[in-house]
Parts: sequence; structure tokens; C-alpha cells
Amino acid sequence: MFEPEKFIEKQVDEVKETIGDEKAVIATSGGVDSTVCAVLTYRAIGDRAVIVFIDDGLMREGEAEQVTNFFKALNMNTRLVDAATEFFDALKGITEPEEKRKAFRNTFYSVLGRVVREENAKYLVQGTIAADILETVKGIKTQHNILEQIGIDPESYGLTIVEPLREIYKHEVREVARSVDLPAEFSERPPFPGPGLATRTLGEVTPERVEIERRATKIVEEETSAIESFQSMAVLMNDKATGIRAGKRAYGYIIVVRLVKSKDAITAEAVNVPWTVLKRIDKRITTEIPEVVHVLYSLTDKPPATIEFQ
Repeated sequence: MFEPEKFIEKQVDEVKETIGDEKAVIATSGGVDSTVCAVLTYRAIGDRAVIVFIDDGLMREGEAEQVTNFFKALNMNTRLVDAATEFFDALKGITEPEEKRKAFRNTFYSVLGRVVREENAKYLVQGTIAADILETVKGIKTQHNILEQIGIDPESYGLTIVEPLREIYKHEVREVARSVDLPAEFSERPPFPGPGLATRTLGEVTPERVEIERRATKIVEEETSAIESFQSMAVLMNDKATGIRAGKRAYGYIIVVRLVKSKDAITAEAVNVPWTVLKRIDKRITTEIPEVVHVLYSLTDKPPATIEFQ
């Protein structure tokens, strides 16, 4: 049986021993994994821990401010890095999912490497968990936070990486989060992909297309907040469909809504969302986002699907 208190004690000691008297940067997205890492590292080395949030232009509405304000309220050394232009430039013209993930990963670590050097830090602490390693090593999906496990030398980015959560799964991370008294908005926060809305924007990732995806995501999350799920999402499809606007033909975007139940992200089951909720989502998306003319719901479990579309 997993014992979170013993895990916390062990990992704080390991982080303290590994980092020693050096300085460390903790890459955080506000997700439970990276937030737990930030808390454990701060317990281990105190003010020598620098919490870094990279605003890549691919986050949900208000996310950067929410996350950085949380850490600042805890009096943690927190830094917000605006790198949206770098990420969109790196993703320009790329449509193949694996190539997008790799382009994101390269940019992510290049930016982090620069921040580590600017902070005169020696270590990067990140929230890699066991499921991330499993999917990347098996070739299912490249997770942006996996390097050494697939033969990429972190030193090539100027990084020495520490991964306190690499041996545990999401439900165990949540147990740790509750044990360190994280508020529910972080301890119970649904998983969100490292590459952000780029993962849910099929086809080319542009600021305009991501903004449509961002608005659809906000609607889906608002309308399904009372429904128990592991993840809820909107996905912007690459193809378009014919619709009708003001009595005339409109060729617009397609949004797929997906909710799943899961314990560890290794398997997942589609949620049976009430029809009235789906109709509200459809009405809001097609009304509030006029570029969208079709809204669909994904019924497929994992396997054969994965939780995210790409």
C-alpha cells in the first residue's frame, strides 16, 4: 500500500541530498504533478528553489496568473516567463502530432535551459510521473518531459534533471498533494497535457486556432464542472464542415467534446454525459464561437483510443 507521508519524507531527503547547496529551478504548469514537485523541493532547499511558469501561449484562460499568484501567496520565489512567440514560431507549419510534440519539447527545454542559466541554477526539477515514462518508452506518445529515458542527454540543453515523482502514478500524486495540504483546486485538478492546447488543436497550431480551442475548452469545463471525470476537454479538429449562418452556407470548424473516467491514465472509459448537458455545450459553442459549426461527442474508451486525440 502506498504511504504518502513516507514518500514525502523520502523524496524531500533525496532532493536535499541531490541538490545540496546549489540552486534549482522547478518547472511548473499548475498541474498536480509539478505543484507537488514545487512544494517538495521548497521543503528540501527553501529559497534556493525558483518556481518557473513558462507562458507558452498554449494555456487555458487566466492560467498563468492563477498559478503564479498561488505560489507568490506562499512566499515562494516565482518567475513568469513569456515565451509564446518562440513556441508558435517552433510549431509553425507542423501538423503531424509526434513532430508537434518534439518541436514543443525542444522549445520547452531550450527556454528552461536559458532560465536555469539566468538564475545561476544547476538543477531542473520537473513533475515526470510513471505514466509519462511508460507512454514515451513504449512509443505511444512522446511526452515533452521525458529525455534520459529515451536516450536524450539533458546536458545538451544545459540541464541536470531531478524527477521526484518518476516512480508513482497520478492517483498516488494526488494522495501526496493532499498530505502536503494543497488546496483542492490543485490537488484534484484534472490532468492537462504538457504541450497545452497544442495537443488539442489538430493540424497546424496558430494563435488564431488556439484561441478558438481555448474558448471551447472554457465552455466545456464550465458546463461539466459538476460531472465526475478524470479529464474533460474540447478538441479542435483539422477538417472543417459545412454549416449555416444567417441563412447562408458557412464552412466552419468542428469541435469534439470528450470526458473520461480513469484512475491512472493507463486505461480510461468515456463518461455518459447527460443529453441536456451536451446540448448546452453545443448551443454555447456554436453561439459564442461563430467559427464553429459542428459539435461532436467522443464515445471511445482507452484502449483503443488514447485519452487525448494526439
